[in-house]
Amino acid sequence: MLADQRHSHILEIVNANGSATVVNLAAELGISESTIRRDLEKLDEAGRLTKVHGGALALDHEGVTRDVPIAERSTLHTAEKRAIAAAAAPLVGPHDFVYLDAGTSVDALIDVLTEKRARYATDCVSHALKLASRGFDVVVLGGSLKSATEALVGPDANASILRYHFTLGFWGTNGVTADDGFTTPDFAEAEVKRISMRQTLHRFVLADASKVGRTSFVTFGDFESATLITSPLPAGSPYAALDNVEIVG
Repeated sequence: MLADQRHSHILEIVNANGSATVVNLAAELGISESTIRRDLEKLDEAGRLTKVHGGALALDHEGVTRDVPIAERSTLHTAEKRAIAAAAAPLVGPHDFVYLDAGTSVDALIDVLTEKRARYATDCVSHALKLASRGFDVVVLGGSLKSATEALVGPDANASILRYHFTLGFWGTNGVTADDGFTTPDFAEAEVKRISMRQTLHRFVLADASKVGRTSFVTFGDFESATLITSPLPAGSPYAALDNVEIVG
């Protein structure tokens, strides 16, 4: 079987089921597990699926059209998220009032923050607990708890955010394109993101390369409204040369 044929069969199986293991793909296609692993690496690099330990996830399964629970997302693209976080952390100064969005990319940032003279605010319960446990000054923004992302959303969250004016902010996103901007699948969470971006002077979106070129349901910010900090993009990506894109790792 030619490589292109194998790739097509692999994508059909993964997309139909949302995910697939290396063992199952090898049995289904009648080829070795080592060949499957190489094929998954190539398909991941091409942005056709997401390679994870022991198998692969369909792109929609990863979170373009739905919010994947934190526990599941935390195992994806961990090295890329750590590199992005390491680049973002030094941006925080002692006099900043920092907004921290929900999500695993921002969670990785919290792990490496060192500036304790700054003040932080977040709409994410787990972020707030982690910041407090490390001795940071943190404001928790009120609202209704959304279990999948651990974010606080709704009218109370929106009203709470409007009370503040942040000097610096960091957001996650499910997708980003030049035309559709930064997008997420949930309408209530998109509104929290949109309002918090409006209340922030310097805006940064943290997203690994798998999110670039993908669009979810709701736009919460124009592409030009923030600096995108991302991991290395595929060769020839038009986003690599844009002024508001910083590639790390």
